[in-house]
Amino acid sequence: MQNIEQEAKDYFLKPKGSHDWDHTLRVYNLCIHIGKKENANLEILKLAALLHDIKRYEEDQSREICHAEKGAILAKEILKKHNYEETKINKIANCIETHRYRDNNQPESKEAKVLFDADKLDSIGAVGIGRAFLFSGEIGAKLHNKDIQLESTKPYTKEDTAYREFLIKLKDIKEKMLTNEGKRIAEERHIFMNNFFIRLNKEVDGDL
Repeated sequence: MQNIEQEAKDYFLKPKGSHDWDHTLRVYNLCIHIGKKENANLEILKLAALLHDIKRYEEDQSREICHAEKGAILAKEILKKHNYEETKINKIANCIETHRYRDNNQPESKEAKVLFDADKLDSIGAVGIGRAFLFSGEIGAKLHNKDIQLESTKPYTKEDTAYREFLIKLKDIKEKMLTNEGKRIAEERHIFMNNFFIRLNKEVDGDL
């Protein structure tokens, strides 16, 4: 496991802070917590969590590949090199391939569902707020625009604020959870995040 962790970490020497190695470690810890609650296979889950974003930097650079799909392929190569049995490799790769849940590529196994939930949970709550503002800073967005018109804004512009990300995507995360524990955590994190932006809007107006 340590060899896999070190090899995975080597793919995070360049990524920006919103998708760095710290994100992987938070997802890893969430996977262990949720996995225990859901009686998932923790060996499969730990390895999938460590490797789930190894192609994220490549996707961010080109925007023409799916990091989940490419990451699953690379994970197979890494695991095979470390002599993991084929059955385990395929299970781990499936978790990685489906952790985005795009194009009807739905997580089916218990472990895949846990990884999906853990990855999405890291985008909401207190840490989600931090990541949203970090990302908006990375792309040069302004701090806040409480009167933002979503239909007239575009991603990766100065109007792609943390608040825009919340309104477009993050507010709906809690409805997408696949595990009971994921749903519980998401509900709490959603409330915290929603209250934060309510407070932020008030502070911008000087309404205290």
